[in-house]
Amino acid sequence: MTSDSLVLREAMTNDLEALLRLYAQPDMDNGNTLSLEEAEQLFMRMACYPDYRIYLALSGERIVGTFALLIMDNLAHRGNRSGIIEDVAVEPDFQGQGVGHFMMEQALDLARAKGCYKVTLSSNLKRERAHAFYESLGFERHGYSFSTALPIDGS
Repeated sequence: MTSDSLVLREAMTNDLEALLRLYAQPDMDNGNTLSLEEAEQLFMRMACYPDYRIYLALSGERIVGTFALLIMDNLAHRGNRSGIIEDVAVEPDFQGQGVGHFMMEQALDLARAKGCYKVTLSSNLKRERAHAFYESLGFERHGYSFSTALPIDGS
């Protein structure tokens, strides 16, 4: 597959079922995804963020990959914007065929167009193949990322 056969567009509400299937992959959310109703409510809320979008890679009409891109304004770094790429997933049948490369090129182009001085990418520690892929695109392991679980009411 070549990047010429792929198209990128923003996700819409009617894409949510396909997105949830992509997120259900074992190395993503392992089947523990939102319900469609929960996803619809959250998607409407996310639409209010000024520069937070979910993008889809399509081969013909088929959704074969996705990523989210958040563009942030900064008071530090001389006011330069930065981008965060999250939730990268490729349909298993299309992995290794250039979809991920296409999506990352598009994400970087979108961030450049928004004036970002850098882009960071978050990836689960267990996704070693994905890490090698990101490094092949020029991403470098940088600093440390720390997280802490916050209890959610009712869980």
